[in-house]
Amino acid sequence: MATQATAQRRFSFLQIAITLQTLTIFLQAVSAGLLLTTSYGETLHSAGARVMYGASILYVLAAVLAWKPGGGSPRPVWHASGFLVLASVQVVLGIAHIPSVHLPLGVLMFGLSVLALARR
Repeated sequence: MATQATAQRRFSFLQIAITLQTLTIFLQAVSAGLLLTTSYGETLHSAGARVMYGASILYVLAAVLAWKPGGGSPRPVWHASGFLVLASVQVVLGIAHIPSVHLPLGVLMFGLSVLALARR
């Protein structure tokens, strides 16, 4: 019974991390729109990028914590690590001001994050 509660808690932390990541990616899309229309949009989008990157790191941590103690499938760790790589590429593309790749990658990341959330 204690093992089930621990597994459920780990599952919850992983689900919360994926939800947070999905929400932050969505908010980045909103702040990108503000970036184009307001003077404070750049500040919001820049701050949001840091939060989104932190959420991606949290997702990796949650995936490792859900996998390692229970000895389950490492697949969530690979998915989370892939998101962290995508987030890193996204940050570099944003800093380099390459919107032709930055925007579609953001859409792809949001879609993949929603898919990961739906799988949980």
